[in-house]
Amino acid sequence: MWRSTISGARKSFIRRFGSKPKHPIAGISSQLCFSFESSLNQSPDFLASQNCVLPPSRRFFSSSPHFDFDASQFPNHGSASSPWTASDFDNGSSSVFKEIDDEIKDVKDISFEDGFPIENASVPLVVEEDAEPGVSVENEENADEGDSVEKVEKMVSLLQSSGMVDGSLESKLEEIGLNVTIDHVMKVLDTQSVPGKNLIEFFSWASRKPGIAVTTSMLETLTKTICAGEIMRDMYALWNLLKDLGEKEIGVLNTDILNSLISFFSRFAKGKVAYEVFNKFGDFACDPNPDTYYFTIEALCRRKIYEWACSACAKMIDSQKFPDASKLGNIISLLCKGKKARDAHLVYVAAKAKGITIPRTSIVSLVKSLCEEAENVHAALEIVQDFPTNERKRAIHSFSLVIQGLCRSKEVQEAKSLLLSMIDAGPPPGNGVFNTIITALSKQRNTMGEAMEVLKMMEGRGLKPDVYTYTVIISGYVRMSEMEEAYKIFCQAKKKLSPKASKLSSVTYHSLIRGFCKLEQFDRALALFSEMKADGVQPNHDEYNKLIQSLCLYPLDWKKAEELMVEMEANGLHLNAITKGLVRAVKEMEQDAMPKEITAPV
Repeated sequence: MWRSTISGARKSFIRRFGSKPKHPIAGISSQLCFSFESSLNQSPDFLASQNCVLPPSRRFFSSSPHFDFDASQFPNHGSASSPWTASDFDNGSSSVFKEIDDEIKDVKDISFEDGFPIENASVPLVVEEDAEPGVSVENEENADEGDSVEKVEKMVSLLQSSGMVDGSLESKLEEIGLNVTIDHVMKVLDTQSVPGKNLIEFFSWASRKPGIAVTTSMLETLTKTICAGEIMRDMYALWNLLKDLGEKEIGVLNTDILNSLISFFSRFAKGKVAYEVFNKFGDFACDPNPDTYYFTIEALCRRKIYEWACSACAKMIDSQKFPDASKLGNIISLLCKGKKARDAHLVYVAAKAKGITIPRTSIVSLVKSLCEEAENVHAALEIVQDFPTNERKRAIHSFSLVIQGLCRSKEVQEAKSLLLSMIDAGPPPGNGVFNTIITALSKQRNTMGEAMEVLKMMEGRGLKPDVYTYTVIISGYVRMSEMEEAYKIFCQAKKKLSPKASKLSSVTYHSLIRGFCKLEQFDRALALFSEMKADGVQPNHDEYNKLIQSLCLYPLDWKKAEELMVEMEANGLHLNAITKGLVRAVKEMEQDAMPKEITAPV
């Protein structure tokens, strides 16, 4: 009877579990399995194997001492709804496993995988002896995952509480007890409102955990987050952290990370630390790119460390890695501001060789800076001569600067040649350019003829000489003691200058009066002095002083000198004590019939 019962149950079980089931086996299949030996024991002492669906201590039947049935383990036993009743066991055609089938059928979340290996009568799924009934491994994993999420949220909340953490932040992180993974680290790095100090301390703590491999992606996210703020203390802490990581693992840092640091330090004019980052590129196996050089040079120039900036420029030129035209123009302007015109010119030449067009404003700044030093004027001359035709017409300021520089360095002939090229190809020279060259020629010996030629050239182009032009030429002739030519130009100036134009200045009269006094032509000097007042040009202290001294030293005309002194005081001008003493001495000398030989006081 038992043999037929078990045999029938076996066939029913194989038919049942050999087909494709409708429902997943959810919590049962992950913990329970069914195992049958290949040949069932014929004895009535049949027991479920240790892998059976029931625990080993449970028996199937209560009628045999070998098959004790513990009703307390089956709450439905003996009830109307119990699947196993006494009548079931009395009916030989009924199978114990049929009842098991019916019990499993009532469970909605049961299914078996396709191709369940029931043919071998062994399924390698075992229930742990200490496992609680009804608790699956999947549920345990879900519980662990929920606990992990809770710990991550607690950790994030701790990091966001800036200034509210008692004691060490790392010790508080350890107390949470989270098994930190790379996903946890990235989640914290992507979290908003975490103070930079806490974020750096967290990353330093997490990077020392087993199984955490620091990646470039992590460091990029960390650097981006810290650079978005404006706390310099955090940036210094970040740089120290990156230095340690970069020295321990070559290649974990990249150019973009280091550029972000240099750019941040440049914004706040921290040139020294920016230069330190720049010098670490080789140690970290990173290649500087154009932005690297630009940010470094900009940071150094903002800190006014121009020597280091020039060194960075030299490395940029050697590497041939240039930023765009706008940034190169900014580099040139910054170097010119620091009086590094020669280094700025090297950048300009290198950019020109690469076909990069520098902005015109930066070129004007470069030309001006070069013209301030005599040894660099020719470099500025080459720049303006290379201007395209369409740009020359608008570059009058640059050409004027070069002509002024050439005249200051006494290279007047070069300036004159540039003037002629301006007349031919532009930009058209104005009064300022002509006056600069006339002034330079007037200060040299035996070049007054050339100065007059330039004056005629000026008039030939429809330009009218102004007061400055005539004054410069008059002063040149006076310097050469050619008073007739000087007075001739003076008269010409008075005729050509319109009444609405500015009158001849006191400087013009003063130059002529001084020339006449030098040649001891005091009558002409006094006449010019009167003409000066008649023309509405008020003599100043210098004119009175010079004329009074001349009258006292040469013709000993103390009376005229005294008249001028009284007139001077009436106009609100006061003669200095030395000149007053000179007038008084000449007067006393004549009254006492003393020899008329005196010397001018020192």
